[in-house]
Amino acid sequence: MAVSLNHTIVAAQNKKKAALFLTEILGLPPPSLLGPFAGVTVGDTSLDYMETDDEIVSQHYAFLVSEIEFDQIFERIRERRLTYWADPYRQERDQINGWDDGRGLYFEDPNGHLLEIITRPYGSGGPAASRPHPLVARSLEPENQQADSGRRGKSGGGRLATAEQQGRQGE
Repeated sequence: MAVSLNHTIVAAQNKKKAALFLTEILGLPPPSLLGPFAGVTVGDTSLDYMETDDEIVSQHYAFLVSEIEFDQIFERIRERRLTYWADPYRQERDQINGWDDGRGLYFEDPNGHLLEIITRPYGSGGPAASRPHPLVARSLEPENQQADSGRRGKSGGGRLATAEQQGRQGE
């Protein structure tokens, strides 16, 4: 059996309001109530909203959507006059990014969770993309393998790895 994420619990001050917000923005079926949860099905995964009186720590949830779905979701974001950003640091307000030759944007839900819609998975455009994703994808190796690969001058790849290799050559 392949491993897949079945569900995750999302903290909310009002589970119904938060779950309805997500389903309405993404154009998904209405949430279902199951015990203390308001569940939103996204593909094979469920985001189960649960109310808390505690301070909510912002989490990040990214949704891969088609180009058509992106347009529809973006229209709903604009209709609600929600603030959106091209970047996760919330510095490029009212902009869409073009990373990996797709489109993406970030916006907040009623609890301050950072939601993201993207039309291409991170890194899918590769180095040939006109706008490669700014994050560098590197493999996380066990510590003993990292030490061995460092001695051999190998690295995980990407711009950071290239800079590291250039730095080693100058030592």
